[in-house]
Amino acid sequence: MASGRNGTRFFRGCRTLFDSLKSTTQAYSSTPAVSAKGKLKASNTAVSGQKSVAGPKKVVNRSTGIFKSFPVSPALAGFLGMSETSRSEAVKQIWAYIKLNNLQSPADKRQINCDEKLKAIFDGREKVGFLEIGKLLTPHFVKSS
Repeated sequence: MASGRNGTRFFRGCRTLFDSLKSTTQAYSSTPAVSAKGKLKASNTAVSGQKSVAGPKKVVNRSTGIFKSFPVSPALAGFLGMSETSRSEAVKQIWAYIKLNNLQSPADKRQINCDEKLKAIFDGREKVGFLEIGKLLTPHFVKSS
């Protein structure tokens, strides 16, 4: 019996240690907390009925990568109406033009039927796949070095 008490005393000490760790790890856990008796504990949001408020909004730097503005070729500048733009903005405006003028192929929405304005940008091609737009815009962006 004495050995049982020593074992209980040892595990009781571990339980105390684990309980202190449990409170810190529950904040990071996405699973609901379970008490020592196996019952689910109610989370703070369920008890209060309020949504948790996230921390401060992450500010995204929109001056690098595809968001960085570059000078464009005269053909693309004539289409967009500006001499400097970012790749993402150019693609957005081209897609808006395609949708506005209903230039997608009715049979295959991935194909774009080019009109005269788009042919000037896309090397005179009659049809362009939507995945090719980025590749065909590359020569229109002048690299400043």
